Amino acid sequence: MKLCISALSVVLVLLFVSAAPQLAATNVKKPRATVVRAADLLSFDHYLKTCPQAEGIIQQITGDWIQKDFTLAASIIRLHFHDCAVRGCDASILLNHQGSERGAFASRTLRGFQVIDDIKAELERQCPKTVSCADILTSAARDATIIAGGPFWQVPFGRKDGRISISREADSVPQGHENVTALIEFFQARGLNMLDLVTLSGAHTIGRSSCSSFKYRLSNFNGTTKPDPSLNSMYLNNFLKKKCQNDLDLIYLDAITPKTFDTQFYSNLHKKLGLLSTDQLLESDVRTGPFVAALASQPSLFESQFAVSMVKLGNVQVLTRPNEGEIRVNCNFVNA
Repeated sequence: MKLCISALSVVLVLLFVSAAPQLAATNVKKPRATVVRAADLLSFDHYLKTCPQAEGIIQQITGDWIQKDFTLAASIIRLHFHDCAVRGCDASILLNHQGSERGAFASRTLRGFQVIDDIKAELERQCPKTVSCADILTSAARDATIIAGGPFWQVPFGRKDGRISISREADSVPQGHENVTALIEFFQARGLNMLDLVTLSGAHTIGRSSCSSFKYRLSNFNGTTKPDPSLNSMYLNNFLKKKCQNDLDLIYLDAITPKTFDTQFYSNLHKKLGLLSTDQLLESDVRTGPFVAALASQPSLFESQFAVSMVKLGNVQVLTRPNEGEIRVNCNFVNA
């Protein structure tokens, strides 16, 4: 048997050696083109020479705001997601003009704009026309996560700011009513997979939702005259019906540990305590349910994967090439 294997190995080696010149010649004649993705042009030392204090300024001001109002941590993360979900991470959500994403129905409860404005104002004082609003928002989302008790990750810089912001495009962002297939397709269209979907939904561990996003679950669900059966009845009757008096009333997405960045959000889904139907469906769907179970039982896995998925989110359709975008002087308006 050893002799047979040895002989076979010799034959394979001889075949490879004899074919090597032809393969090499083929490679010389038809070299493969190297495709450079826009995200590959981002770098950790982008501001090293032009504004080395940028990350420190972003971290300090973000921290100051969250110290005054802890709920801003989740708001900044959400603002970053809404930005990257439409036209990529180009700060288009920050543009404040008639018909912009910021004025869309899906954006009506977004917060954190003043935080970004304050950071930008300070950076313009210290490093004029250097740090993009897209980079500021991406970095602030990372800092907000850390302040809330979540993981650290390095943010690569070099994004530029977009010049286009259209309201109707913002309304494509999931709003809590979609099925899992729609969510998967939405994420896949942006280069994100099912694990990213489930992991990034974990940001709801510290988030809040307006009652308008889930009130249809409280009664006459899908015309049945009854509440959504996937909603815990005690949670429904003893809490939600009492707290949701108006559409804009805010309820924590994690009913157990709403101010702790942890995996309780996933554990809640097993108990039918998911506030949004989109969250609860992640647990019951056979495609995403295993991810929910894994993250619920392994906090270290959640933290490490959250960092990975946030980096991927921050790299979605970024503008990095010379002929793309600009560095806004004011995040609310395109440069004159």
